[in-house]
Amino acid sequence: MNKSGLLLFLCLFPASVWAQLSVGIRGGYATSSYSYQATGGTRSRSVEGIAAPTFALVVEYFNSKNAGVELNLQQITLGFRQFSVTEQLNQTEFTYLKIPFMASVFAGRSGRFQIKAGPHLGMLTAVRDVVRSYSGATPRELPTFGQATDSPNKLMYGITAGAGISKLFGKSTLSAEARFAYDFTNPESQDRIFDMNSTNLEFTIAYLFRVKERKE
Repeated sequence: MNKSGLLLFLCLFPASVWAQLSVGIRGGYATSSYSYQATGGTRSRSVEGIAAPTFALVVEYFNSKNAGVELNLQQITLGFRQFSVTEQLNQTEFTYLKIPFMASVFAGRSGRFQIKAGPHLGMLTAVRDVVRSYSGATPRELPTFGQATDSPNKLMYGITAGAGISKLFGKSTLSAEARFAYDFTNPESQDRIFDMNSTNLEFTIAYLFRVKERKE
């Protein structure tokens, strides 16, 4: 997803969504899982993921037709745990600055059910090889990404969707939400493996405060 595509999405979305503005914070836990192909033509293999805290700044717009958009500025840590046949462990963690931009619809007034979906972009801000206990496996294990000689791809891009419930208290909103994201991101840039991608689940709670009223 490039910048021009994101700009087109913004332009095509009806202008009426820019009617009610809320800002706030969101926090919780994210779990991730990775799969990869060691070489072309081999089957994809899955490895265990990790769970880590995540938090975000949130900007939300709604209109009178129960539709709007949401933008997040999020820190999220994804990663994998891979075991050898003798139970030795390799573990790597990737920390991203992630920006989901999602269309959102909801049903209800004071208590609401809400669903949302859209693209996300992000940038790798840190990577750490937590444990490296083995190498030279067959088929090839996932390589290191946090060593001095490593040069992982920094761009993240994919699709995010979520559903949740929220409750309004005057100008404040409390919400609980689950999100699923698929990343087309392949951190590998040195041709040590053929392909790699990830999915993640987020379970979060958010607090938003309305700073601009909707005109009925």
